[in-house]
This record gives sequence, structure tokens and C-alpha cells, in this order.
Amino acid sequence: MSEQSVKEQLRNRTKQFALRIMRLVDALPRRRSAQVIGNQLLRSATSTSVGANYRAAKRARSPAEFCAKMGIVEEEADESQYWLELIIESGLMTEKRLTGLLDEVNQIVAMVVASIRTARRGVTKR
Repeated sequence: MSEQSVKEQLRNRTKQFALRIMRLVDALPRRRSAQVIGNQLLRSATSTSVGANYRAAKRARSPAEFCAKMGIVEEEADESQYWLELIIESGLMTEKRLTGLLDEVNQIVAMVVASIRTARRGVTKR
């Protein structure tokens, strides 16, 4: 797969992930704990987030800036995974219902880590 198609795939997947999280948060029970966790998940998956920081990384002015932004993407994706796990373990939603999202966030993290490694190899060769 070409570097351009990987970038396009990651851009699309991070946006779709955010949209799926938005729908999930809207479906959470109207309990205080669910709303607090939902807000945190919504933040990590959308506004301060996986997709927004990936878009910023694509506009990086240097490989070092790209790696720094992608590091934020990795952290936010990992945080999103944490909130999803908490939703399951607290009984707010079943694991079966969230398996697809957990799988997707794991794949996004793997793609981001691979991108960071590739970018760092390019930096160290210079």
C-alpha cells in the first residue's frame, strides 16, 4: 500500500471513529457517571483528539513536528480505549456492543505507531 493511501485511510478511519464515538455517547444512559465518562470519551475521540491531531500532523512543518503530533494522536487513541473499557467494566454498555470500536481504536493505534516509527527512521537517516 502506498504512503498516500495509508494517509488517506488513516484520515478516513479517524473521522469515522469520531462519528461512531459521537453516536455511542448519545446512546449512553442518562446517569451522571455515564455523562462524565461520555464527555471524556467524546473529548479524546473528537475535539482534542485522534482525528483533529492527525489532521494537524499531516500539516506538520518538519518530521519532528509530525512525530510530536502523532504522539498526541497515539495518546488520545489510548485514552479513548481507556474510556471504552471503563464503559464496559462499569456495565454502562456490553462488551459485545463495543467490540468493533475497541478493535478499531487498536488498529488506529497500530497504524499511528507504525507512522511514527517510519517518520523517526527518516529523521535519523539525515
